[in-house]
Amino acid sequence: MSELVKSIGSDPSLLLLDDDEPFLRRLAKAMEKRGFQVEQAGSVAAGKAIATARPPAYAVVDLRLGDGNGLDVVEVLRNKRPDCRVVVLTGYGAIATAVAAVKIGATDYLSKPADATDIMNALLVSEDELPPPPENPMSADRVRWEHIQRVYELCDRNVSETARRLSMHRRTLQRILAKRSPR
Repeated sequence: MSELVKSIGSDPSLLLLDDDEPFLRRLAKAMEKRGFQVEQAGSVAAGKAIATARPPAYAVVDLRLGDGNGLDVVEVLRNKRPDCRVVVLTGYGAIATAVAAVKIGATDYLSKPADATDIMNALLVSEDELPPPPENPMSADRVRWEHIQRVYELCDRNVSETARRLSMHRRTLQRILAKRSPR
């Protein structure tokens, strides 16, 4: 038995809840390679159904989903299985949502894009210690670029609306969007 599988424990069940299909598939494959038995859900309704019927030992839950808030699923998990270790993922990193996630019972809170190693470290860290810092954290330029891209997509790729919401000049935004993503 590998060292990773030993650290997972006797119940390797893992719920992955995210509405980003490509990300969900990649993460599921990576977590299965690390020894988890993965169940995937793409909506709050599907996540609640799995949490109610087969409460997992571990869960990775996206905060904002097409049909609601991932914290609703965290509440169901806490009621059905209080020892479930939950990591909340979001592309909208904010202190208020991090505090809400932890108050509701999340073990940790990570901003997207998080890789499988960071997620695994957050899931398996013991109660009295902090997970190790990420090996390759995103640069500040990359975090800014990711945020701009997310707001741009949420505004249905409307440059003027995105610029208004970001309090940025439209031409400046157009220049940023025309460039490649920073490393």
